[in-house]
Amino acid sequence: MSTLSSLERRSALTLACVISLRLFGLFLVMPVFSLYARQLPDATPALIGLALGVYGLGQVLLQIPLGLLSDRIGRKPTITLGLLVFALGGLVAALSHSLHGIVIGRALQGMGAVAGAGTALAADLTREENRGKVMGIIGVSIGVAFLLALILGPPLEALGGLPGLFAATSLLALLSLLLLWLLVPTPAQSRAPASAGLADVLAMLRDRRLILLNGSVFFLHFLLTASFVGLPLLLADRLQLPASRHWELYLPVMTIAAFVMGACLHRMRDLRQSLRMVFACIVALGLGLLGFALPGRHPAWLGLAATVFFSAFNLLEAALPSLVSRLAPAALRGAAMGAYSTSQFIGAFVGGALGGLALGRLGTGGVFVGAAAAVLVWLLLVLQARRWLDAEVAPPPAA
Repeated sequence: MSTLSSLERRSALTLACVISLRLFGLFLVMPVFSLYARQLPDATPALIGLALGVYGLGQVLLQIPLGLLSDRIGRKPTITLGLLVFALGGLVAALSHSLHGIVIGRALQGMGAVAGAGTALAADLTREENRGKVMGIIGVSIGVAFLLALILGPPLEALGGLPGLFAATSLLALLSLLLLWLLVPTPAQSRAPASAGLADVLAMLRDRRLILLNGSVFFLHFLLTASFVGLPLLLADRLQLPASRHWELYLPVMTIAAFVMGACLHRMRDLRQSLRMVFACIVALGLGLLGFALPGRHPAWLGLAATVFFSAFNLLEAALPSLVSRLAPAALRGAAMGAYSTSQFIGAFVGGALGGLALGRLGTGGVFVGAAAAVLVWLLLVLQARRWLDAEVAPPPAA
C-alpha cells in the first residue's frame, strides 16, 4: 500500500486547515440559528428555513462556473476570490438587524463557492492511489470542525450574539486565505492541460456513476440542513436544555461518530464496494431521523438517535468526494467537483426551505418525519445505481 509523500502530507494537512477553518465558521451558526432567528421581529418558520438554506442557493449558481474557472486560471486564485466574497457575506449578516438582511448575507456567503476548487486542488497535489487517504484527512478535519462548532457555537453566541458569530465567519475566511498562500503547496501544473468545452462537461454530467454520487450528496445535505431547522428547537423545547448546554449532547455523539468514520472509511475504496456501505449509511440516517421524531423526552434516547445519524453523515461526507475525484477526468476535475458541490448545496437549500415549511405546518416532529421520507427516495436511487453497474459488467448474450 502506497504511503503519503512529504508533499502529500503537507498538502493534506495544510488544505485541511484551510477548509476546516472556513467550515468551522460556517458551522458555528447552525446549532443556534433557529433559536436566535425566531426572536427577530420579521421571523416566520419559512423564513428561518430559507435563511438557513439560502447559503446553498449561492453555491448552486456558482460551483460549476468557479470549478471551470479553477481549471483555467488555477485553483488558488479562484479560491481567493471565493473566500473574499464569503467574508463579505459574513459582514453583511453581522450588521443586519432583521432576518431578511441575514438572508442576503447568507446568500452572499454562498456565492463564495470554492468547495469544488478546493477539493480539486487536493486531488491535484496527490497521487490517485493516495487520494482517498488525503480526502480522509480532510474529511476528519471537517468532522473535527463540525464537532468544535457544535460545542463552541452556543457559548460563543451567548457572548457575542449571532452577529458576533457571523463576524467570526468573516475573520476565519480571511485567516483561511492567509494560510492558503503561505502554507498550501502550488501544483506543478495549476491548470487543466486543455480547456474543456460545454460538450465535455455535459458528457461528464451524464456519467451514471457521478449521477449516483451527486444525487447522494444532495440527499445527505438535504437531511443535515432540514435536521438543523428542528434539532436546536427540539433540544430547547422538548428536553428543556438551554443552548449553552447543547454541547453536552454533541460532544459524546461527535466523538463516537469520528471513531466510526475512522474504522469504516477504508472500506469505501471503489464505487461497487462503496454502494453497500452507502446503503447501510442511508438506513442509519433514516433511523436517526425517526429517533428524533419520536416524542420521548429521555436524553439517552435522543443521544442514541444523534449518534446513529451523525456517524452515518460523517462517513459519507468524507468518502463521497474521494470517489468523485477518482472517477472524474483529469481535465474536468474542477468542474466535476463543482458539480458535486452544486448538488450538495442544492440539497442544503431545499432542505432548509422545506424544513422551514414543515416546521410551520407540522411542528418540530414533522421536520424529521418529512426528512425520513426523503430517505426512501435516496434508497431507490442507490438500488437503481446497483442495476446500472450490474448491467455494465453483465456478459454479452451468447450468439
